[in-house]
Amino acid sequence: MSKSKAIYQLKVTLADIKPPIWRRIEVADCSLAKLHDIIQECMGWHGGHLWSFEIGGEDYGADPFGELDMADPKKARLAKFVEAGYAKFNYTYDFGDNWIHHIVVEKVLDADSKVRYPRCVKGARACPPEDCGGPWGYADFLEAINNPGHERHAEMMEWHSQSFDPERFEVGAINRNLVGIR
Repeated sequence: MSKSKAIYQLKVTLADIKPPIWRRIEVADCSLAKLHDIIQECMGWHGGHLWSFEIGGEDYGADPFGELDMADPKKARLAKFVEAGYAKFNYTYDFGDNWIHHIVVEKVLDADSKVRYPRCVKGARACPPEDCGGPWGYADFLEAINNPGHERHAEMMEWHSQSFDPERFEVGAINRNLVGIR
């Protein structure tokens, strides 16, 4: 299969969350910078924080001031890593909250001319709200919003300012948002 016709099926799972929050996505070869954008849309993040991929002991990511000793993600291609045998790697979003995503290359498929890539094909559960404090802060957030008697219930409801259903997952909405990344 030629590299240009290869589609990579990736499973992206948010670490340290039970039950798991995950997405199965299909992408053509792309830079790690573009893969970051795709993951942002698929998971439901907003992109306002620093991020990096750790692949084979090397970090690739957002380094606006050149202080983090990371390689340029615009110059690193997904196909290069898959062809080198890297079937598992990590993506971290928001170095404060430290959202670690485990990425597994599940399959390399032939592109289907009737399909628009990238696309999300499956997943489970809603993305945690930005800035909720990482996996442990998210657990506290869920506890507070689900218990009207909790001491931080009103504060968390006001902070998030909308209803939040942790079980909600809408593949159609994700794929509509991915149109801008194609």
